[in-house]
Amino acid sequence: MLTSDFGRFGFEPLFGEMRRMQNEMNRLMSGYGTTAAAKDFPPLGLWVGENSVVVTAELPGVNTDGIDITVHEDVLSLKGKREANEVGEDVIWHRRERGHGSFSRTIQLPFRVDPDRVQARFDHGVLQIELWRPETDLPKKIQIRAG
Repeated sequence: MLTSDFGRFGFEPLFGEMRRMQNEMNRLMSGYGTTAAAKDFPPLGLWVGENSVVVTAELPGVNTDGIDITVHEDVLSLKGKREANEVGEDVIWHRRERGHGSFSRTIQLPFRVDPDRVQARFDHGVLQIELWRPETDLPKKIQIRAG
């Protein structure tokens, strides 16, 4: 009954608006003190072919020497570091949206991969990694003998 009294006096819309504002503040503050680089960097793409999987990672400003790729069974790990842009000490940043620092992403692949058949290319800030299924995991056609 108390709830109906709130609705009758107009408090329910007020609390609804306060709840919406609180949710928005929580969403905005959830990343406070961290950058996108720490949470979801680098952005990834993944697509699966018949016998391989390709993973792309957008890594602008990262040197290939600073990238570490490892694979174990069906898990790909990508680690590295993006250095901050060095500017003069007399410069005051007006806006700085490009993250820097260490990053790490681990991806569960859809199947085991052969670590000896991994190919990685880096072109214009995009890392492309192709990982192949082991020959022993490929489907084999079974011949049926007559009679």
